[in-house]
Amino acid sequence: MKNAIIFDLDGTLWDSSKQVTESWNVVLGRYPETMDHKIDVSDMHRFMGKQMDEIARLMMPDIDEALRKKIMLECMEYELEYLSEHKPVFYPRLYETLVELSENFGLMIVSNCQDGYIQLFMRLSQTECFFCDFESFGKTGLSKGENIKLVIKRNSVARAVYLGDTQGDLDAADMAGVTFIHAAYGFGKTDRETARITAFEELLGIVG
Repeated sequence: MKNAIIFDLDGTLWDSSKQVTESWNVVLGRYPETMDHKIDVSDMHRFMGKQMDEIARLMMPDIDEALRKKIMLECMEYELEYLSEHKPVFYPRLYETLVELSENFGLMIVSNCQDGYIQLFMRLSQTECFFCDFESFGKTGLSKGENIKLVIKRNSVARAVYLGDTQGDLDAADMAGVTFIHAAYGFGKTDRETARITAFEELLGIVG
């Protein structure tokens, strides 16, 4: 494969922050230790893009590590169930843009999510046919940069770009040695200027 576009997921392809917040608060409400740890959407925007163990520490810093891990795993599991019934927001012209991009590029997703989350996104958005590969922290235990390198090697990609919305995404692209494009409509900012888009469909004009 010659050229590929690799996508982050949250804040790049869809916005599930409201629904994920709601689902996690259900789980947090089940435990006396976390009854007062409920979060809002602004908290979720800070969490998204980070690895799950880091999110757990940020959300429950005063909770015993073993219990924190148990609660976080429960949040991850219930989240998938909840999202199946409460659809997130897909960014405008997502499907149509992927149709055009898939004609000339191999399309892939790399996210710090749990295993099953990317698959759920593809199923709900009906975009499975456009993506040739995907990888997640939940499946490999690797950093986002390492997972980007993994899918590039696995698919014999000669040249790739990574589209993401946060500083962590830029850092991952740097680590993997690929060009970064900032999805400025997403949740985060970056510490330096890069190619950027303000709507998903603008990617067509960037990559040609």
